[in-house]
Order: sequence, then structure tokens, then C-alpha cells
Amino acid sequence: MADNNTIRFNDGAGYERLMGVWSRLAGSVFLDWLGASPGGRWLDVGCGNGAFTSLICERCAPKAVTGVDPSAGQLDYARKRADTRQATYLQGDAMQLPVPDASFDAATMALALFFVPDPERGVAELVRATAPGGLVAAYNWAILDGGFPLAPLGAEMRAMGFPAALPPSVDTSRAERMQELWTNAGFTGVETRSIEVQRTFDSFEDWWQICLLSPSAGERIREQSSEVQAELKERLRGKLTADAQGRITWTARAYAVKGIRR
Repeated sequence: MADNNTIRFNDGAGYERLMGVWSRLAGSVFLDWLGASPGGRWLDVGCGNGAFTSLICERCAPKAVTGVDPSAGQLDYARKRADTRQATYLQGDAMQLPVPDASFDAATMALALFFVPDPERGVAELVRATAPGGLVAAYNWAILDGGFPLAPLGAEMRAMGFPAALPPSVDTSRAERMQELWTNAGFTGVETRSIEVQRTFDSFEDWWQICLLSPSAGERIREQSSEVQAELKERLRGKLTADAQGRITWTARAYAVKGIRR
């Protein structure tokens, strides 16, 4: 199995096709649930290519938005987005955020917490960056419960003996673990919820080509022989049901957590 620490997102355009659509689908439900007051200062940790940041700009009427991510490639894409022109993007680590203390009214981590090697430290940084009374929240794909958008691909790869890498803190994809992290960090009013969203692909080939954009699964697939790749593809074709127009619809599930900074 590949080293868990090798997952890297550097291609902003590829991420947009692979996960940006999913991120906004789940992120819209997430922001509705948060019910944050308009006009605040927002921090988006693990902002990637700005997919979720764009939702904050569109739906929350923020006074200011700061996105932080370790990937220069992702940030380059984010800075060119027309829908996040009001955002400021900084390169940095979730465990050592390049922002002042108590400088935000809301801090979020969208599909990022499970990539933080030390999640307790990452949550502590969210506490430090958020002003008292501020909202702190996150959502993660339910990877261990089969909710990841690429779950059928991962299942067949495991069955064939060449699984893709998992995020270093995959345990934070469980609602119970997120609840524990937020409670231990001292937030008040801690709540969790499940989020389910659906995405429709034009065809099996459309779904397959988008899956290959994954930096973990795609790389592992390309390492295999053409015969193994063909077998994987046919196994998946048999698992995914197309409608009369050949379209594939898949449901993904995420878990979310929120709390108020004391």
C-alpha cells in the first residue's frame, strides 16, 4: 500500500473536475446548517483551489475571507477564480496557521481535517485564530463508512490488491471522532450531522476519467499493467448502474461538526 503521507493535491483544474463539484454540493448543505450571520470575517483552512471559498463568498456576504492551503498549485488556481476575487489566499500549514490570534468570526475546514497529521493541533489552531463567540466547523467525507465519492473505485482496488493511499487522519471521517475533537477543544454547543449529496455523470467513461484525476487512486491505477487496468474498469462497469441515457448517478455522504469558540 502507498505511504499515507503521499497524497498531494497540486492540480487546481483537475481538482475542480474531480472534487470541486462534490465540495460545493456538500458545502451548500453545510453552510445552510451553520446559519452564520452575514458580514463576518471568514477563515477557510485547507481551501485548496477555492471551491468551498467560492461558496462562502456567494452565500455568506462575508466582510473578508482568507483561505489557507499548503499547495502552491492549488492556490494559483484559487487566485484566478472570478468568484473569489474578494478572498485573500495564503500558503501555510493547518497546524501552524499564518494568521493572527482571534482574527476571525468563523473558521471552517472543508474536506481537509483528515489530511492534518495531528488533528488536535489543527483544531487548536482553529481555536487560536477565531475570536471568542466565533463559529468553528468542518466536514469530511465519511470514508470509513463508504461515503467517499470514489468509494466504488476504492472497494474494487482493495479487492484486487492495490488500494489507494488513505489520508493520514482518516479516523476524523467519523462523526464520533469529530464530536470528540470539538468537545475536547472546549467549544460550546457542539453538534454533528450527516450530509448526503448526489452527482450525475454523463456516462461511465465520464465517471472513469474523472476518477483518474485522483492523486492517490489515479497514480496507483497507472502503476498497474494495461490488463489489470482493463479488469478494474470492467469490474466497475458492472457495479455502476446507468440510466436509459447512459448516465451514472452516485450518492456521497459526509459528516459535519460545528461549535462556538468560548
